[in-house]
Amino acid sequence: MGARLPSDAVIALFGGALHTRSNDTEHHFRPDSNFYYLTGLAEPGSILFIRGGSSPTSTLFVREKDRSAEIWSGRRPGPEGAKTLTQAEHVHPLSSLNPLLRELLNGVREVHIALQRDREFREHVLRAIQDVACGDRRGAIAPTHLVDADVVMGEERLVKDDAAMASLRHAVSLSAQGHTEAAAHLRPGLYEYEVEARLEYVFRRNGSSGPGYGSIVGAGDNANILHYVENSAKIGPNELLLVDAGCEWELFTGDITRCYPASGTFTPAQRSIYEIVLAANIAGIEASTVGANINAIHARCLEVLADGMLSIGLLKGTRESVLEREEYKRFYMHRTSHWLGADVHDVGTYSVAGTPRPLATGYVLTVEPGIYVASDIDDVPEEFRGIGVRIEDDILVTPDGPSVLSKAAPKSIAEIEALVGSAL
Repeated sequence: MGARLPSDAVIALFGGALHTRSNDTEHHFRPDSNFYYLTGLAEPGSILFIRGGSSPTSTLFVREKDRSAEIWSGRRPGPEGAKTLTQAEHVHPLSSLNPLLRELLNGVREVHIALQRDREFREHVLRAIQDVACGDRRGAIAPTHLVDADVVMGEERLVKDDAAMASLRHAVSLSAQGHTEAAAHLRPGLYEYEVEARLEYVFRRNGSSGPGYGSIVGAGDNANILHYVENSAKIGPNELLLVDAGCEWELFTGDITRCYPASGTFTPAQRSIYEIVLAANIAGIEASTVGANINAIHARCLEVLADGMLSIGLLKGTRESVLEREEYKRFYMHRTSHWLGADVHDVGTYSVAGTPRPLATGYVLTVEPGIYVASDIDDVPEEFRGIGVRIEDDILVTPDGPSVLSKAAPKSIAEIEALVGSAL
């Protein structure tokens, strides 16, 4: 990581804080993805500094050992344990941060820090920079540039190393297992939260920390809410159930979406829409090749979706007119792909100097076209109202073409109809 930074630059990362759930109870701690990616340490309050150059140095600050606190809230590695776990060159207790911070920032031109989050830590660093600047007459050199740490970390994380890729593969594999088992137990009359519980049971049963993001389990018209997470409705006998869920493993997450007919058989209208989205999904995957880009993948999916929606009467006109006027956005309002890794919407820019970034070997992205026909849209054939379909796969770009990491999750109509309710 340090080699990506010039010798007069430092990256400063806050490992994350405990957050109150209610009154005096806290949410389960989940470290900052950038911090954990570089340290493998899940310790609240920790801070990492890496000075760049050909011989980078790392300095870590962690909570001290505290017997009384550990009895109540769990073990702490302390500075000695953290040094062993992370192999950082210098590890200090957090109480040493203020005396050492000015020293770490003196002589630095650029400070790479999270600009979109960790406001309290960012302000702490800014105050230290001001203190360094006050020493100008004594020869101190204060930083003059703040840079968003997600930019350099995006470049670092965009191509996964072997360890990261192994974690991501396992996360996607467990995600597929969860989808498959949940669908096998699906039947009309269940509540959405029961399907969610089955999914997340599979994740936890296999040693995962749980879902990588809030699981979306939407039946019928609820599938037309893109980030629906209430998961509280009863599943009707003729409803289609959209499940968008991924398992987290070592802070890498899968991201798979599938749609299942609650009764085990697609209605003709559901089948029509599903077939269009599946064709777009397959076309988008085929377009995910070295040298292509996310805009081109989106454009290819749009062509298939537009043709399909015209064929069943959701849209009128020609493919050219639908695309030019963006009329498809009534039923498909989001983009087709995003990077995937330690965050479900992973860091990494999508363009370089205003030009779409070409896909390269080792990139991992999603392909997730959809069609969403809300029940209150009254100028389309009635049989399509209330149907929402999204099909999402996780794709590794390779020299030999796209590798579908999520292929173990069934998605053909025949596979899904054979799967739903098979465990009952």
